[in-house]
Amino acid sequence: MTTPTLDRLSERSSSWLAPRSSKLLTAAMSLFVIYSLLPLAWLTISSTKTMDSLFGSFGLWFDGPFALFQNIHDTFVYQDGIFLRWFGNTLLYVVLGAGGATALATLAGYGLAKFVFPGKRGVFAVVLGAIAVPGTALAVPTFLMFSQMGLTNTIWSIVIPSLISPFGLYLIWVYAVDSVPTELLEAARVDGAGELRTFFTISLRLLVPGVVTVALFSIVATWNNYFLPLIMLSDPNLFPLTIGLNQWNQQASGIGSEPVFNLVITGSLLTIVPIIIVFLYLQRYWQSGLSAGSVKQ
Repeated sequence: MTTPTLDRLSERSSSWLAPRSSKLLTAAMSLFVIYSLLPLAWLTISSTKTMDSLFGSFGLWFDGPFALFQNIHDTFVYQDGIFLRWFGNTLLYVVLGAGGATALATLAGYGLAKFVFPGKRGVFAVVLGAIAVPGTALAVPTFLMFSQMGLTNTIWSIVIPSLISPFGLYLIWVYAVDSVPTELLEAARVDGAGELRTFFTISLRLLVPGVVTVALFSIVATWNNYFLPLIMLSDPNLFPLTIGLNQWNQQASGIGSEPVFNLVITGSLLTIVPIIIVFLYLQRYWQSGLSAGSVKQ
């Protein structure tokens, strides 16, 4: 084969491998970005308005006095500062529920990926079945069970169900199969390391991207949890932010009630700020945590 022919083949290969742009795909992604950011823009702009200018102006443009800091202050002091109590409750549910779910999913997923035992296929089928069942379908049976146990209207009625994450377990299971080499574990065992020491000193470090991804999923799910606290809790002092802000919204919609829509909007903005910060901090692990387990090492 002559040199010009090789050059032409090289040019064709380079053209095939070069990234191609699609105007249709770019337009579709642009519309998706606008659709995703439009509610956030409306929420941010509306949080800067007073109660009087909130409904008397265009929602996507600033109007009237800039009242963001005043709205934040009023949100924190309204009803004796119960917003801070709701924020603390949500943080507690996330630390105990999402943290516990991540730990249990990591331990169980690693064990299912690296150990052989009778009934492993049955466990796999159960996990897949649990993923297929929506959480809302289990809310009422969970409430009835917790009611019989006397655990309703307690923090445990939110924490205990949050500890179960079938999708997180499955994700760690799939990720650990290839990210933790079996030969490395066997070498550690030959050197006399126990299973716990091997897990915490070797395996856990290799599982960090997957663990962070599961933690992010669990944090978002627990932070935004609405239906479970709605049916489990009746004490306002135990409400998370989702239920508390909805209570304010219903209060503001009532006849003769104090109009606090500006506080509801500002509280909603303050509610999403922590989750945005967590997402931005952990997003560098997102892609690797999802894809690395599916690539053969």
